[in-house]
Amino acid sequence: MEKELKCLLLDDELPGLTYLKMLCEQIPGLRVVKSFNDPSRFLEELPNLDFDLCILDIEMPQFDGLKVANLLQGKAVIFATAYKEYAAEAFDLNAVDYLRKPVSIDRLKLAIDKARIRINAQHEPNRFFTCNTDKGKALVSIDQLAWIRTSLIESRDKTAHLKDGTSLLLKNISFETLQSSLPTSSFARINKQEIINLGIVRFFSHDQITTVLNQESGKPLILNLSERYREEFLKKVNS
Repeated sequence: MEKELKCLLLDDELPGLTYLKMLCEQIPGLRVVKSFNDPSRFLEELPNLDFDLCILDIEMPQFDGLKVANLLQGKAVIFATAYKEYAAEAFDLNAVDYLRKPVSIDRLKLAIDKARIRINAQHEPNRFFTCNTDKGKALVSIDQLAWIRTSLIESRDKTAHLKDGTSLLLKNISFETLQSSLPTSSFARINKQEIINLGIVRFFSHDQITTVLNQESGKPLILNLSERYREEFLKKVNS
């Protein structure tokens, strides 16, 4: 099931605003949080509103829609206007789409689909990260990372163990830097020496984690869970 998109509407002409709201209410997965016919009121309430997308008129008194869009801090914007001469300026602002009034339901659906693609892309975590290794720069697939531990030879280096059984020596990198590069919902620090991908956890107790990985002996790989990191680990596995 697709995530519901929360939308704001702004058009100083009340009949046009009413019509646009009616169209939006016919599009599955789109919810109009609030509609405004006064740009000043819109900007006054903006800091307290939770939304993904805004559909704006352009020609309005006091503030035109282009100026309003500049204040939306990267939120997805669709312009709806009767005037074609603003199209270039709208796309300079990286607008999702530019609709000519009167807006049709089919054209609006297409614009909403484009907005959904952009919004989903913004929220999708990075699937790779780059790092220095003993063999040069490497592009590492986050999905393939199983666990990372401090190098047994040099503590400033880390050994990244991959799910296919291979490993990489990451040069001069801290756990703090690694954690900032990895999806926080998928990886957890479990002790001073190790970070793991939560996808490899099979069982865990108060001080041990049994993984789905096997050692060379054929026995499961078991890692230590220290008291310092236990609470955060439990929050993530139980979320």
